[in-house]
Parts: sequence; C-alpha cells; structure tokens
Amino acid sequence: MRSLRGSYRLFLISVAVALLLTLLPLPTWLAVMKPMSLALVLAYFALEAPEVAGLGHAFVLGLIADVFYGGLLGEHALRMVILVYLTLRFRHRLRFFPIWQQAGAIFALLLNDRVLDLWIRLMSGSSWPPLLFWLTPIVGMTAWPWVFLLLDGLRLRRRQAQRERSA
Repeated sequence: MRSLRGSYRLFLISVAVALLLTLLPLPTWLAVMKPMSLALVLAYFALEAPEVAGLGHAFVLGLIADVFYGGLLGEHALRMVILVYLTLRFRHRLRFFPIWQQAGAIFALLLNDRVLDLWIRLMSGSSWPPLLFWLTPIVGMTAWPWVFLLLDGLRLRRRQAQRERSA
C-alpha cells in the first residue's frame, strides 16, 4: 500500500505539470503542434502503473482538462478514456516493446485521439481544423521517449528511496 501511495503522488504531480504545460501561451501556428501532455502522462501511467491511472481517473482528468481549456464539456473526458482504455487493452504487449516501437504505438494512439477530436469538432458544427492539427501525433511520438525516461527515472528513484528507508 505504501508503494501505491508514492506512485499516486507522482501521478498527481505529473498530471498537474502536464495540465500547466498545456496552458502555456504559444503563438497560434505553434500552439496547434503542442503535444497533448496529459495524454502522454496518462499513457505512461496506464502502461507502467495501471493501478494508479484507470478509466475513472482518465474521465475525471478529462473533465478537468475541459474546464481548464474551455472546450466542450466531456470532449477531453471521452478522448482520455478511449486513450487509456486502448493503452490498458494492449498494455502487456506495449510494455515489452523497445522505446522506439512504443513511440510508434503512442503515435497511433494520438492519431486516434486526433480523429476523435476531428469527429467531435465536425459534429458540433466547428470548422475544419488547419493542416498543422495533424502534426500533434508526430510531436507526441517524438516527445514520448523523453516523457517515458523522465517519469521512469522518477519512479525508479522513488522506489530506491523507499527501499533504503525500509532497510
């Protein structure tokens, strides 16, 4: 139970940082290429600590993202639940892929997220997004190894500190 508490703390801090990074103002042409950092954090924890990042957490965090970003209420919630579900569904295969193959799988997950976003936009009567809208999965794929290594290093350091305290 103690290990779960530490993982949950890291999860909450990572989600808070991801939400704040997404709120950073960028020029319009660059903002559409910003990686979906919340999706990357949720995908990492769904892969490495599924007891912490489940479908319920994805739904609640998606609703929080909807409120933060001022979008259609439930849009991010739906997208994050689908992303976490697919990650959990293929978790046992993805965990043993090399990091470059995991990045390819993250690309597919983020591309699916973009298709869902496009579908929601078109159903709500919004205009067709710019072409740069489709670069986000590529940016997320290139950011995945760095996100994975950073969060994995933090989890490993936390586990080592717990072992030293208990010894």
